[in-house]
This record gives sequence, C-alpha cells and structure tokens, in this order.
Amino acid sequence: MFKFFEEKFVPVAARVGNQRHLVAVRDGFLALMPLTIVGSLAVLFNNLPIQFYQDFMDSIWKHEVWTQWGGNMWNATFGMMSILLAFTVAYNLGRSYNKDALATGVIAVAAYMTFGTFGEGGISGLTSGTGGIFIALLVSLVSAELFTRLLGNRRLLIKMPASVPPAVAKSFAALFPAIITIGVFALIRTVISTSFNMVDLVASFYATIQEPFQSLTNSWGAGVIIALVPVFFWFFGIHGANIIEPFMQTINADSVARNMEAITAGKEAPYIITKPFFDAFVNMGGSGTTIALIIAIFIIARKNKQYNTVGKLSAAPGLFNINEPLLFGLPIILNPVLFVPFIITPVVTMSIAYFSMKAGLVPKTVIAVPWTTPPILNGILATRSWQGGVLSIVNIAVAFFIYLPFVAMAGRVQKKEEQLEQQHEETSSTKQNVEEQKV
Repeated sequence: MFKFFEEKFVPVAARVGNQRHLVAVRDGFLALMPLTIVGSLAVLFNNLPIQFYQDFMDSIWKHEVWTQWGGNMWNATFGMMSILLAFTVAYNLGRSYNKDALATGVIAVAAYMTFGTFGEGGISGLTSGTGGIFIALLVSLVSAELFTRLLGNRRLLIKMPASVPPAVAKSFAALFPAIITIGVFALIRTVISTSFNMVDLVASFYATIQEPFQSLTNSWGAGVIIALVPVFFWFFGIHGANIIEPFMQTINADSVARNMEAITAGKEAPYIITKPFFDAFVNMGGSGTTIALIIAIFIIARKNKQYNTVGKLSAAPGLFNINEPLLFGLPIILNPVLFVPFIITPVVTMSIAYFSMKAGLVPKTVIAVPWTTPPILNGILATRSWQGGVLSIVNIAVAFFIYLPFVAMAGRVQKKEEQLEQQHEETSSTKQNVEEQKV
C-alpha cells in the first residue's frame, strides 16, 4: 500500500500542493494574518467576559465610547477582508507569472468592486467584509489570469519615450489591459444584475452559496476529513497543512467573523469548525497532536537513544506547534509503526472537541489566535474561557494514551534491530577470525 501511494499518489499530491493558484490563495490569506489577529484582539478587548474588567472600563469611559475603539479596529480588519484579499491573492498570482504584481493586485480590486453594492455613504452590503470572500477569490484569480496575459500583448502596449520615468511607462503599458479586464467584469455584473434582478450581488451569492457551504463544512464529517487530510499527506512527506490551508482559510475568515458578531450581540456562536478550533484542540504540537507523542517519548522511551534524542530536540519547537524535527527525525514519515496513531489521534481529538462544543460544555472559538501559541493557552484564548484550556488538557491526555503503546512498540522494534545488528557484527567478527586462523 505504501509503495502504491508513494509511486502513484505522492507525485500528484505534490503537484497539487505546488499549484500556483492554490499557492496564491494560501499566501494571500497569510499576508492578511496580522489583520485577523488584530481584529480578534479588538473583539477580545470589547467583549472580555470578566465583569470586573467591564465595570472598570465603564468607570473610565462610557461603554459605547471605549468599545468604539475596538469596533474601529474591527472595521479596518475583518470589515475590509474581501477587498484586501482580492489584492493579495492577485498580487501573489501575478508575481508567480513574473508580471507586474502591484498592477495585477490593483486591477483585481477594481474588478471585484464592479460586483460591489454602493449606497449614499459608499460601499454597502457584504461587499467589503468577510461575506464577499468567495466572490473576491474567484474574481481575483480570473482577473489576474486575464490581466497578466493581456499585459504581454504587444498590440496593447503603449510605448513611451526613453526619457519617461519607469513607473509612468509601466502605468501606460498596463492601461489597455486594465481597461479590458475591468470592462469585462463590469459587463458580467451588468448582465447578471439585469437578467436576475440582483441589486446586491454579493449578498445574494452569500445567501445562496457561501453560507450554505459553510454550514456543510460545520459538520462532524467535514471535521473528520479536515483532520485526516494534513496528517495523511504528511505521512508521505508532503506538507499537508499547506495543501489544506487555502480551503481552511476560505471557510475560516467568515466563520470566525460570524462567531464574533454573534457573541458581541449576546447570541450563541453558530460555527464549531474553524481554523482556531483545529489550532487549539487538534494540531497541538503540530499536525497529529504530536505534543502528546513528545510526552510519551519522555516517559517510556528514555532508553531508546534515537527517540530520546529527537524528543529533546523537538520539545522546544513542539511547544509552539512546530513538529518538522519530529516528523523527519524519528521519523514519522513512512514509519509504519507510527502510521496508525498519527492518523487516528487528530480524528479522536477533533471529535472530542466537536461534541464538547456541540453539547455546550465548551464555548465555540471566536478569537483567531496565532497558530504558534502554545497548547492549553491557545484553547483558553480562542474560546475566551477556562473550559477551552481544560479541553486542551483532556485532548492531550487522550492523545498521549493513543501514542503510548506505539511508542513502546517502536522501542521494542529498535531493540530487536540493535540485537540483530550486534549479532551480525559478532558473526562477521567470528568469520574474520576463522579466516585469519586458516591463513
């Protein structure tokens, strides 16, 4: 089975992981990661569930005044997510083609805004916030493809004298491609609006496609798939987290935003499956909940020199959810002994966390905490509650007991290998002595 996957499946998966459009989406979301953290901290500032804190802030300033500060940061981050994403994704795709990345990003924003809704005060509806993410992704990728191809067409090039500054020359070189690209998307919007009588195209798309799709990904079955994909790819040496990251970020941004809005309004958060959910309760120590594997190594594999050495080197990175030293050092990759726990553990920990939140025992995740935040602390911050920390501890304990017998088995396997190697060396030495005596 391993040979089949290594020969047939791994090359295809590697190509998918390096596909330029998926990489552009992933890098586009990563560029906005600081903004998602800032927006999450703003929500935490406004809605920290500690009565003493709320009373203290109210005594300094009126509640509607000091919460406005966090609201302004929210509007500048999550409230602008779709527009910013249209730029960052197109920018990265244009750069991958070695074309004018800045112009590609700017044109993508303009193309996306042709689908926007405008009122007396400017942009209205879901155009700027997370509700337009799906359309923003689609428009940014298609507009970048169209613009970069037109940009290399000599017939559309306006040549400027050599004395003209390079920045001005580049602007004129992009003029006709920009006109065509934006004009095409404006025409598409016009046809859709008039044919289907859609005033707010983004809102209509969100209600009919994006929101139902997010609801489908909010199930336990979807959680199992999301938990399995990264570790399955990692087992064959492919960065599984990078492959699933574009999908995770697409469903994550709006899900976290909706959870935040619901909590702010005093309602129950609607979404369980989010990226903070997996970072806080599944990917503790890295993919496969490997923080538990490190603990198991320290407890029962001290005499195993390889495991003990790798465990010590992996402990510090593992506290910040970086487990490459463990994956390549033990190794976990293509290791049949550790294959079963590495695949099973994230499914089990995800299930425990999912049903704990489904039953209301633990609050849902509402804060986009950086993925490098240490386990347990991550759970507390993501859920804004001590229950999140307890759930992290429970999942680490369960994962530890899953890894325990397999680590013990690995120790026995290595011990047998060392004994066979020693016997082989002794046999070789005996044969050599016999030959020397004959000589």
